[in-house]
Amino acid sequence: MESIQYFNRHSGKTETEQVYGESFLRWVYGNPLGKVSLHALVKRHGFSKWYGARMSTPESAKRVQPFIKQYGLDPEDFADNPETFKSFNEFFYRKLKPEARPLDDAAVVFPADGRHLGFQDISEIRSFFVKGQTFDLAALLGSPELAQKYARGALVLSRLCPVDYHRFHFPAAGTPSSAELIPGPLFSVSPIALARRLSYLWTNKRTITRLETENLGTILVMEIGATCVGTIKQTFTPGKAVGKGAEKGYFAFGGSSTITIFEPGKVRLAADLVENSAKQTELYARIGSAMAEPV
Repeated sequence: MESIQYFNRHSGKTETEQVYGESFLRWVYGNPLGKVSLHALVKRHGFSKWYGARMSTPESAKRVQPFIKQYGLDPEDFADNPETFKSFNEFFYRKLKPEARPLDDAAVVFPADGRHLGFQDISEIRSFFVKGQTFDLAALLGSPELAQKYARGALVLSRLCPVDYHRFHFPAAGTPSSAELIPGPLFSVSPIALARRLSYLWTNKRTITRLETENLGTILVMEIGATCVGTIKQTFTPGKAVGKGAEKGYFAFGGSSTITIFEPGKVRLAADLVENSAKQTELYARIGSAMAEPV
């Protein structure tokens, strides 16, 4: 598989992703022996729990400064000094200063920093990701009835890499339900893995929250677990109104994804998101910047 490229909205340039653990991912998902390891060990919760425990030890804090340097992160954005993190996991799900992620007041905003793909009509996704595979909305949502309601709605897949800010937020103001857990294994959701099997998105452990809004209908907000991301921590209070951009929760160590799904006819996705997605190119954009506008 060739290098992973995406278009960065903020720099205006096409960039090449620095893939954390790239050689391991390519071996596990591309090598016959690696695939044996994948099904025997890597996809299982015990593996992610073990790795997460390693990233929560005091010794793991030694990884923080080298990681910041290698991936060019800006500590000025952090709410806390990097030297105060007691483990790598504390650094991983760090908070940011509010001014580091300003909100677009006029738009529905991205729920997370990441590389995004957007589809104005879910029914037209077809075999976009993997030749010969179709996108199974009913399996993703765990409900044929819910899938029927959103079948012609808009969908945004937001992929977080290990180098990204790993807290996720609400894309609009509203009142959230509790987060429904759909159990599953923990395959990687990187392009390296999804290029081989798209169904990891709807077989992995995942959560669904219904966000009731005043003018945008009910937005489905999902978090997808992945290898080394066994923990999806919700920090919001179900039934209590939230503002746009309010924190919803965070992922512990690893890269993962969120999915945002809108009822048909409620929003128009951002032009650069649609244009890049049509070229099978992810758009990098940060939490708080425009994902869509109300219709």
